[in-house]
Amino acid sequence: MVFHVSYMEVWKVLEDLIEEFRKRDETVPSEIMEDLRSAKSLINVQRADPSHLKDSVQIEVYLENVESYLISKAQEKFGKEFAEQWMNKIKNARTGILEETVEGSTVSKFVPGVPRDATWIRVKISEDIPRVAVEAIAQESALSTKMQDNEFLLVYGEEEKIKSFVKKLTEKFRGARKT
Repeated sequence: MVFHVSYMEVWKVLEDLIEEFRKRDETVPSEIMEDLRSAKSLINVQRADPSHLKDSVQIEVYLENVESYLISKAQEKFGKEFAEQWMNKIKNARTGILEETVEGSTVSKFVPGVPRDATWIRVKISEDIPRVAVEAIAQESALSTKMQDNEFLLVYGEEEKIKSFVKKLTEKFRGARKT
């Protein structure tokens, strides 16, 4: 199972938020920093060798743990508006919309055929993870799908539905491997 959510982009936004905490003399617990380092290590392993498919789930766990802590602490220490700005940056990183500017123009990364406001994920189809099963879970989750290059199925829709989809997919195929 390969999930191509912009992990490195999300990681960079979380790292930037930690830097913002440091500028404001706020400390981040060592467990959160360890989760961020672990996520980066797994992202690098997956980028170097895409056959490390099981790492995607663990990457998500690490990133969500860091995000949850930082956003909660940001709201507590710096206010709701500050936290919402960072939540939007994280959301944009997850959906592939970059906020970087190059010579005054906004650079955006999008997937053709997917609405700009949709969150997306690509799932590698294989014998162990058949297209029919992935499409069924996507349909249950009220998400849209599109086949790409006969190898990846693009699944897209609302962010919360994508998160639910990832959990369902992980549960289904984690259980299948145990038997």
